[in-house]
Amino acid sequence: MKKSIYILLGFAVTVFSCAKLEEVPESFMDANQYYKTPADAVTAINSVYFLLNAGGNAVQTPYNTLFNTGMNFMGDDENPGPGATNPDVRSQSVLGHASTGLRVLQIWQQHYSGIKKANIAIEKIPGIDFGSNTKLRERLIGEAKFLRALYYFNLVRLYGGVPLILKDLATLEEAHSQPKRNTVEEVYAQIEKDLIEAATVLDNIAGGADAGRATAGAAKALLAKVYLTERKWESAIAKANEVITGPYGYNLIQNYSEVFLPVYKNGREHIFSAQFKALSQGQGNNQAPRSVLTGIPKIVGSYADQVVFYSVPDATKPGGVDKFFSVYKLYSKKDKRRDVTFVTRFQSPEDGKWYGKLNDAKIPGDSIPFFNKYWDPANISNLSESGANVPIIRFSEVLLILAEAENELNGPSGIAYNNINKVRNRAGLPNLTEGLGQHQFRDSLYLERRLEFVFEYQRWFDLIRERDAFGNGILESSLHKVGKTNASAKHYLFPIPQQEIDLNPNLEQNPGW
Repeated sequence: MKKSIYILLGFAVTVFSCAKLEEVPESFMDANQYYKTPADAVTAINSVYFLLNAGGNAVQTPYNTLFNTGMNFMGDDENPGPGATNPDVRSQSVLGHASTGLRVLQIWQQHYSGIKKANIAIEKIPGIDFGSNTKLRERLIGEAKFLRALYYFNLVRLYGGVPLILKDLATLEEAHSQPKRNTVEEVYAQIEKDLIEAATVLDNIAGGADAGRATAGAAKALLAKVYLTERKWESAIAKANEVITGPYGYNLIQNYSEVFLPVYKNGREHIFSAQFKALSQGQGNNQAPRSVLTGIPKIVGSYADQVVFYSVPDATKPGGVDKFFSVYKLYSKKDKRRDVTFVTRFQSPEDGKWYGKLNDAKIPGDSIPFFNKYWDPANISNLSESGANVPIIRFSEVLLILAEAENELNGPSGIAYNNINKVRNRAGLPNLTEGLGQHQFRDSLYLERRLEFVFEYQRWFDLIRERDAFGNGILESSLHKVGKTNASAKHYLFPIPQQEIDLNPNLEQNPGW
């Protein structure tokens, strides 16, 4: 295949409502006229990837700022910065949003747009003549199923049971164009089915022009995460082991900074990522400049993202309180991840000076940390076109999935310790303390996930999934701790967008909304 998935950004994206799924937005050409050749099939699958990395100034998509403004801001690591002035975003960041919120609607619509494209591809590609290259046909269908599973996995975690649409609704009776919500269990069953089927036909390795496409290892890694979320511990362990011991060539990149630098993208730790390309027709990652201080010569930053600051007792601080505690200070000074995940100042390429910002001049050296994972050092003059990929699942997460599931099933065994220690050791930290109880190990693993995946759109999903020693969710207590006192039980789920309910009366609203 000579075309990489970067070509998909020239393919039009259309946002739609469940009540309007009979529309065929792919182009001005009818779908039945379009899907004729293997090249058509490749382009169709590229369009399914579109929602992972499209964006820029024209539209936000999940992995290009939308998950940040519509989800990250709600958590305990990140807030809107001074440059984020959108009232909808600022309201959602303190959990003051409603079912009419724009980000609530956009996340729903963007995911269903990807699902629609996947459904059309899965229906149409089997009818295309691939000659002797039937393996390519099966692989492309596998990619569509992988991506459909990913989109549904995000939806079911955020909204609960959602309409499970598996066909292009343009081909069904009009009465079926306003679907009811399926149960959570039904959605997860389909996600599992899609990923199992995808793993049987996808390539083990995608290199060269195909780098970044879904592989069998990616399908199994995502399936391990799905099983973990469902608390199917044995299945999560089995699938994680298949990824770790399989023929995929995955491993940790020992230099943590190389995990995120564009020059090292799609390396051995990158199981599946949203792909971005700098300075190429708007295919860049628009998240990078949002995390940069404004007013730096020759660096255009909006400072729309800021860490959450909150007060904690600290006898070494004036008044006995650290007013500017944040996730940054949860890192040990020995932890190599801290100074990769964050920077506290920027050097101007024009005047060579360093620019930073103090929280309080009375506390020397206590400066604001800025998120740094999507910085593109080769493209400083135009950070809105950063070439940094967004990791969706990395090998380090598979190790932590195995450690967590093993601890939940068998307690803090040697297997659990071995896998968490691989992640800790790469970060420059010693092995985790021996002899921990199951609950202590769980808390240590939760902290490890938090430090490993800051700013990778993982934290909110972890906050709504993780539980304390008594089996209670940690969302409300975690958010109250950082001053987000609006957090309540209803926030474990997003509201169903009111616009969708208005268009489709068969949709029922989530409790409390």
